[in-house]
Amino acid sequence: MNTTSEIGLEQTWRWFGPDDSISLSHIKMAGATGIVSALHHLPNGEVWTLEEIEKRKQLIDKSGLNWSVVESIPVHEDIKKRTGRYHEYIRNYKQSLLNLAHFGIDTVCYNFMPVLDWTRTDLTFELTNGAQALRFDACKFAVFELFLLKRKGAELAYSKQQLEEAEELHQNMSKADKKLLVNNIIAGLPGAEEGYTLHQFQAVLDEYSNIGSNELRANLLDFLKEVIPVAEEANILMAIHPDDPPFSILGLPRIVSNLHDLQKVIGVVDSPNNGLCFCTGSLGVRSDNDLVQIIKELGHRINFIHLRSTSRDKSGNFHEAEHLDGDVNMYEVMKKLLEEQQNRIHNRRLDYRMPMRPDHGHKMLDDLSKETNPGYSAIGRLKGLAELRGLELGIKMAMS
Repeated sequence: MNTTSEIGLEQTWRWFGPDDSISLSHIKMAGATGIVSALHHLPNGEVWTLEEIEKRKQLIDKSGLNWSVVESIPVHEDIKKRTGRYHEYIRNYKQSLLNLAHFGIDTVCYNFMPVLDWTRTDLTFELTNGAQALRFDACKFAVFELFLLKRKGAELAYSKQQLEEAEELHQNMSKADKKLLVNNIIAGLPGAEEGYTLHQFQAVLDEYSNIGSNELRANLLDFLKEVIPVAEEANILMAIHPDDPPFSILGLPRIVSNLHDLQKVIGVVDSPNNGLCFCTGSLGVRSDNDLVQIIKELGHRINFIHLRSTSRDKSGNFHEAEHLDGDVNMYEVMKKLLEEQQNRIHNRRLDYRMPMRPDHGHKMLDDLSKETNPGYSAIGRLKGLAELRGLELGIKMAMS
């Protein structure tokens, strides 16, 4: 085993596969050693076959990198609702885990957010320095569900002032603005589970009309009781991603948004294989989430790490900030994560690798003229990884 001073968090990079505009050779130049990838071309619910996994792994191996984390095997909506073919989809999920284990892939990130993956209203929000960031604008989101989607009962979620502001904004938006807003929210993003039309989207929302937080949590716990024993057998570390944003939208329940939620998730099956994806950006959107305290209490169950920061205001808006700026105290977070890693090494735990990746980067420089996946341009993440790498090194030197 390496000495403590030689070990740091495993530096990884999300790669969307052969169609990603960023090549594996470019990722290697960025200094990452691990790849975070998934078989996005396979329909949700299907078994990830040995053949498909091997094809992806061979591509990554050939580049001199390691397929470190799967992000993610999507959890089918039938599992979240516990309806339809959910038994079959759970069986398929378990088989996919066994097939990944056949190739030594040992970490799987997933989420249990109903209908949508991460949600933003703006994918190219211009910052003061000219770079572009992802942004959630609460007023624009109100316009979407009140006047474009016309979700029944949506007005009950807003104050009189918010309703008036949304109506005014709606009246001033062009047809192109409205179309873009709809596309940004429901057309589907890289790594998201589905893309919808407005009509399809409302139909899917209606399927959750009788599912509140208690019901969704019960369905998650049912899923974990089925899946975690297989993960234990396969030596796979599961890592649930927090809700993004970590508050209710569209009347849908949220059950992975704060410390209390996370405690419930890992408490149902007491196993190291039932763990967390510690996403500082998602959790950091809530001012009542103390990220350092979460690591103190649940650090031993962190199986994967997303490092990014957001900048929020009192109106419910937030955007992706610089990795070392915004509302996340990245110094304290990094320090606490490195302390957790040292504890694992001291206790001779085998899961001391602790893979992390720089999450969502700004679109900047030459990438502004290129087509890139929203939040996943090369230069912005390279900048983020470099900053995080430097922060980590400084903390490690101070701790040695």
